[in-house]
Amino acid sequence: AVMYRITENKGLAIVALSLAINFLVLPLYRQADALQEEERVRTQKMQRGVDHIKKMFKGDERFMMLQTYYRQNDYKPYYALNGSLPLLLEIPFFIVAYRYLSGLEMLQGAPYGPIRDLGAPDGLLTVAGLSLNVLPILMTLINIVSGVIYTKGMPLKSKIQLYGMALIFLVFLYDSPAGLVFYWTLNNLFSLVKNVFYKLKRPGFVLAVLGAVFSTAMLPYLFLHPLGTRRRQLFCVGALLCLYVPLGVSLLRRRSHKKFSLPEATAMDDVIFTLSGVVLAVLTGTLIPSAVIKASPLEFVNVMNLRSPLLYVLSASLYSFGAFVIWGTIFYRLTDRSVRKILAPVLAVTAACGVVDYMFFGDGYGNMSSSLQYDELFSNTKTVFAVNLALLLLAASAVVLLWRFRPALIRAVCAAGAVALLVMSVTNILSVHSEVEALRHSSMIAAIDDEVVLKLDKKEKNVVVLMMDRALGSLIPYIWAERPELKEQFAGFTYYPNTISYGNCTNVASPALFGGYDYTPVEIDRRADIPLVEKQNESLKVMPVNFLEAGYDVTVCDPSYAGYKWIPDVTIYDDYPAIRTYITNGHFSAKVINERTEKVRCRNFFAYGVFRAAPVIAHKSLYNEGYYNHQEDSSDEMLIQIIDGMYRAYGGFGRTPNSFTQAYDVLCNLPPVTRITDSGKGCFLMMSNDTTHSQFMLQEPDYVPSNRVDNTAYEADVITRTDDDGHVLHINAVTQMTHYQINAASFIRLGKWMDYLREQGVYDNTRIIIVSDHGKGLYHMTQEQFEETYPSKYSDVDDPMSYTPVLLVKDFNSREWKTDDTFMTNADTPTLAFQGVVPEPFNPFLKKPVTDEMKKRPEQYIGYTGTWETDLNNGNVFADMVWLRLDGKDKSDMKAWHVLGTAHP
Repeated sequence: AVMYRITENKGLAIVALSLAINFLVLPLYRQADALQEEERVRTQKMQRGVDHIKKMFKGDERFMMLQTYYRQNDYKPYYALNGSLPLLLEIPFFIVAYRYLSGLEMLQGAPYGPIRDLGAPDGLLTVAGLSLNVLPILMTLINIVSGVIYTKGMPLKSKIQLYGMALIFLVFLYDSPAGLVFYWTLNNLFSLVKNVFYKLKRPGFVLAVLGAVFSTAMLPYLFLHPLGTRRRQLFCVGALLCLYVPLGVSLLRRRSHKKFSLPEATAMDDVIFTLSGVVLAVLTGTLIPSAVIKASPLEFVNVMNLRSPLLYVLSASLYSFGAFVIWGTIFYRLTDRSVRKILAPVLAVTAACGVVDYMFFGDGYGNMSSSLQYDELFSNTKTVFAVNLALLLLAASAVVLLWRFRPALIRAVCAAGAVALLVMSVTNILSVHSEVEALRHSSMIAAIDDEVVLKLDKKEKNVVVLMMDRALGSLIPYIWAERPELKEQFAGFTYYPNTISYGNCTNVASPALFGGYDYTPVEIDRRADIPLVEKQNESLKVMPVNFLEAGYDVTVCDPSYAGYKWIPDVTIYDDYPAIRTYITNGHFSAKVINERTEKVRCRNFFAYGVFRAAPVIAHKSLYNEGYYNHQEDSSDEMLIQIIDGMYRAYGGFGRTPNSFTQAYDVLCNLPPVTRITDSGKGCFLMMSNDTTHSQFMLQEPDYVPSNRVDNTAYEADVITRTDDDGHVLHINAVTQMTHYQINAASFIRLGKWMDYLREQGVYDNTRIIIVSDHGKGLYHMTQEQFEETYPSKYSDVDDPMSYTPVLLVKDFNSREWKTDDTFMTNADTPTLAFQGVVPEPFNPFLKKPVTDEMKKRPEQYIGYTGTWETDLNNGNVFADMVWLRLDGKDKSDMKAWHVLGTAHP
């Protein structure tokens, strides 16, 4: 994926990958060749003695004599493995290449030069109606030529071994995808060049001949297919330089009569290298993943299978330990001691810079989902890049100076650093383990495992409060205009466009929605002697307790941030055993999954650790829009969705559920889990759902998830989206498009539920309130409209769309779709729910009636915080709060909005 983004050509990406891998492992092959040569010389020297012993002795006596002879020559029988070391080194690289390239989705249908499809056998020649694959044959010829040069002067046994392997590869790879064979052919070509250089007396001449032949063969292709962009030209030139400059330098060194001598690594360097590798392994594989999981452990728990999320820490630790310690040590030990003298301080500098990057950079990129994907693409300023570079240079300089003058101090610092990182990791791990075990032994298990049943009664009045997290009220007119059937499905509902919320995120805005005006941010902060989590829990109990005491059958699903937990802690209702509680989010998806989800997370947690420990300038490339440069075998295996422009995307829906599909599946399953009773007892349902919060590109016009999304044709027909009054909704960015789509998808699914309620005869006797906790600043307007509407340069703090929730209310026996411009807030939800069915609603925690008197004040105070995480913003008052004031009762009047600052109103 990285190479493809650089080259912008899938064939060239394979070339670049081959070059990168071969240069990376070149020192290993050189050392392996040296060991093989040493083994061959030693064996030749002992051959006469071995032959004599075998001729003169038999049985145990022969065995004892051979053992004595080997011991006298300081030779151990397992040294014979040195002769097979080059072959053994090829095996893991071949296995990885075969598994990765043989089913790579991005190569399907991709042409390169004369190859029509890199994802299928090349079939370049047709003889007598028979299609022949040329690449495997070319690969075998190159392999044989390379073997002829490599085995020059070797015994016949070694030659047969290599020629046999070449034929095995021909048979094994003959019907393989052209991309895989092309990659392995390039590897063999590289090996041929290497063997020519090291084995022949006139390598320069032979290389020149091979280069001339290759260039002549490529001339027609270059004329017919020019490289095009300067970026691609520079890449090709750079690739050639990378290939020939090192060979040229080595050639000069071999032909020079002067011997180059470099200082050799000492035992201290060996220790520093190992400890630096341990620091990097603990940092990227243990500390960073455990810190992410500790922030919200239950977010990474499969609700249908309570396995500890520490599995991901273990997996990432094994990845990082293997990469930095095991493979790092192997690479280090197989290089010359003079090279080790350079590698030791380089790894020490890398470890120091990794710690600096993690501690000071990359933690302000916004909300991150359980698939390790941020809600929005992040960016850094030039100032951040400059500061990061300056700190890294400072850290690198300090390490180099210490290595030069006080290497023992580096060893001590590395050892202390590794211990400190390990201690912090263990602290995180114990915290995660404690929370998961508490969940495992709590009554929440019943809410997770039980079959979901949502009751509505045919005879008595029912009340439903459905909180759609971050649903945008401003999009309703456009969605209804595009899908006219929604007006029929939602007949009886009243749409309130002049509605505000009291905050920009769930922890600030949802308490007022559930508990009423006593739980606005201003009122919450006035009760500064009580923890925020207690006030959140109070708000979540106001409506259920009142309906329970009024004789209703009460059901609560996914109460937002109950107990300030990601998976809501429904044990807050334990004092009211008659209230049924369910965790529905993920309930209908978890059965489909979750092995694939866990596999992807295991890999991505290590990738995320590397991303956070890398310099800021590399963050976007390593993050790769949340995919961390990992290419899945097929789109239905992808944990996240890859968005390709405004209208196309692939992956993220199938056998691997994510945050969107887990919430969307709940809406899809509302009809089958709704039970119609005839008990004569009214029912109250309070439910939260995240479908409108999880950005996802959907297939239009039905707005359904798909592994292959392409809306190009539909969007060309739509041109613009307008409401019934002709106002145009400008969609110029992916985030605007995805928010529109997930809102449309949610109301389409809810519309089907409304149809079901009609069929079951409970629609008319059910009051339904669909409301959201807050909005989202999307700036759905042109630049001219923006400048006219916002006289000053507004930020997310004072973008009114952040405080524009949806509010749809259907009362009993309502028949028509209406729009009402009355000023409303989402804190009206409890009074709307109680009206006419709960006499004298009362807040049992504040010992006061539930009313909407505060809405009548001439100004309303709204809170904005950038700290939405409940594990951080969990004191007695909201942290990082900026206050706004709305004067009057018209939220669309921009002059009525005022930013007050951080002082409490």
